Amino acid sequence: MDRQHQLLKMAQRMSAAVAASDWTELAALNTMMSASLPAMAAQGRWTAAEKAALLALRQQHRLAVAHTAAASAELGKQLEHMIAHKTGWLAYALDNELADNEA
Repeated sequence: MDRQHQLLKMAQRMSAAVAASDWTELAALNTMMSASLPAMAAQGRWTAAEKAALLALRQQHRLAVAHTAAASAELGKQLEHMIAHKTGWLAYALDNELADNEA
């Protein structure tokens, strides 16, 4: 498979992984990119078509980074909420446990 097709395939996979929030696939693609892009660059000058494919991959990568940052921020908010309400949840759980034991 030539460089152009490899780049386009990675971009397609990244797009699908972002759409599915597939963190495992995104991590695998990130590892693949870090290994394969320098090797591809070492093969010589990029053609216009390869540059376009590389640009498409870069754009997908930027979207993936933004999506990951947004998901991380949302998870952080959820964790903060859980920590802030931990005492109430523990009291609720204890109350339910006591109610179950009385029945």
